[in-house]
Amino acid sequence: MTERIPATIVTGFLGAGKTTLIRNLIARSNGRRIALIVNEFGDMGFDGELLSDCGDDECRPDTVVELTNGCICCTVADDFLPTMEMLLARDPAPDHIVIETSGLALPQPLVRAFTWPSVRHRVTIDGVVTVVDAAAVAGGRFAHDEAAVAAQRAEDPSLDHEDPIEELFEDQLSCADLVVLSKADLVDAAALAEVEAVVRREARPAARSVRSERGVLAPEILLGIGAAAEDDAFERKSHHDFEGEEHDHDDFDSFVVASPSAETLEGLQARVARAMAIPGVLRIKGRASVAGKPMPAIVQAVGPRVETYFATGGAAGRLVVIGERGLDRAAVEAALG
Repeated sequence: MTERIPATIVTGFLGAGKTTLIRNLIARSNGRRIALIVNEFGDMGFDGELLSDCGDDECRPDTVVELTNGCICCTVADDFLPTMEMLLARDPAPDHIVIETSGLALPQPLVRAFTWPSVRHRVTIDGVVTVVDAAAVAGGRFAHDEAAVAAQRAEDPSLDHEDPIEELFEDQLSCADLVVLSKADLVDAAALAEVEAVVRREARPAARSVRSERGVLAPEILLGIGAAAEDDAFERKSHHDFEGEEHDHDDFDSFVVASPSAETLEGLQARVARAMAIPGVLRIKGRASVAGKPMPAIVQAVGPRVETYFATGGAAGRLVVIGERGLDRAAVEAALG
């Protein structure tokens, strides 16, 4: 029997650092043929473009397959399975397949797709890796304390409706074999210990966690976990399994904003920070031009944090905004303009 190809699913909330982690993984692949499947939520497959211009020979555009027709957990039959079959038909076949999900994707339906006959006998899930933004969690961006949630609900009737962002975060943890605490250098030891306690509360008992700074982890940590997650795919429950509800993204929206050239990198950062402060905005990412600079500025923003750096390749002048449905699009465009 032919040995099955290992696959790693990388999931995590918006802006957690999945793409940075994968870029570093590819740069340290040591000749291993790694195929990437990138699922982006929205109108612009920016993360796939960012991966394919990472500056390493193993990041050639033909090694990156983008799925931009919707959340991968909602389009398994239409998009993901045909893509897997296409990768498996390559000669030579990849040594490893890495799948970066959208920040809005439930990992559970994707894990269960590996039980399909066309995939199960040819691919095994080496591990589900959930990337957690340690700085965001330390700042209280997600509530996991039931008593605290109950107190908030008592004070604010609007909290009777469960927060889908919180549920996504919990579901991504509850499916993980490995939890990567990214940006660990941005929080102190006490705060990091609190984040690890949150992870232990929500993650599977068998999952382990590691700390990461700037997305750097040895490939041996991320690959070779040997979880065979397809074997217990239906034991990895999500909130929707318990509630009997269908998963959708009616609470989220995304759009592309044309970004005119900024005079300085600091000025660009200030624009993005103003847009991020608008209620309902969750993430902004893309490329923008800076006067006098030959390379585009990469923009990655989540919460109050705005990161920018220059990189080769890709067209500048477009930013993707992801947020809660109903956010003030005109205000966002004005802030970025």
